Order: sequence, then C-alpha cells, then structure tokens
Amino acid sequence: MTTYVVTVPGTFTDGIEAGAKAELTRALRPADPHATQLGNTEDLDVLAVNEDNTFTLHMRVEADNRADAEQDARHLADSALREAGLDESSAPLGPVVITGIDSDV
Repeated sequence: MTTYVVTVPGTFTDGIEAGAKAELTRALRPADPHATQLGNTEDLDVLAVNEDNTFTLHMRVEADNRADAEQDARHLADSALREAGLDESSAPLGPVVITGIDSDV
C-alpha cells in the first residue's frame, strides 16, 4: 500500500453554512493530509473554501495504485458531503488529482 495525497476540487452552488462546513471537516478528519510529510510541509487543510464558494478537499488515501487512490478519494469526498447534508447538485466535484505520494525516500 502507498499513501497518496489527493486533491478534489468542487463548488458549493448555494454557499455553505458554518454547521455544514464543520460537519464536512469532521467527516473528512480521518483522511487529514497532515499525517503525511507533504501535508505537514505544505500545511494542507482537509477543507479549503474560497470566497467564490469553490472549495478544495485534500485527503490522505492508502491504496495499491493511483487509480484506486483516485476512486477511494472520490468515494470519501462523496460520503463526507452526504454526511454534511450536501449532494451532487449543491456541491458538484471536479476531477480528482493525485498531488503527492508520501514516502520515506
């Protein structure tokens, strides 16, 4: 297994309330990238929301390969958004991108 740091962009079509934002952050906490070298170095927050309601999810994913990491990240993002009361129409996601691979090398 390899540890990947994955970025998933999206847009809150109607904005996001503080309670939903807190719930989304809580739901993503197990995948917090701060547990990786890249997450600490880059100071990646699990959720970053911009003034224009676009957002970025940064997650740590354990997977055998890049394709599995991307699929797992998409699943984690979708599940966390649902837990926060958001769906595909209120928070559509963009393409999943591998932004780092955590290694001791």
